[in-house]
Amino acid sequence: MADLKVTLVRSQIAIKPKQRGTLRALGLRKIGSSNVLPDRPEIRGMLARVPHLVRVEETE
Repeated sequence: MADLKVTLVRSQIAIKPKQRGTLRALGLRKIGSSNVLPDRPEIRGMLARVPHLVRVEETE
């Protein structure tokens, strides 16, 4: 099963509280921080809420 490496590339300033909560749930706090997450529908849905703030790469 593949994993997703998620990196925060834009600031959390001036975004909606729901989007800020989604980033926190993904484990991203500062610009440039990364987290490796399993490739599941729940994670994909969370990433669909904040595509303009993160960069996603598939890893094995």
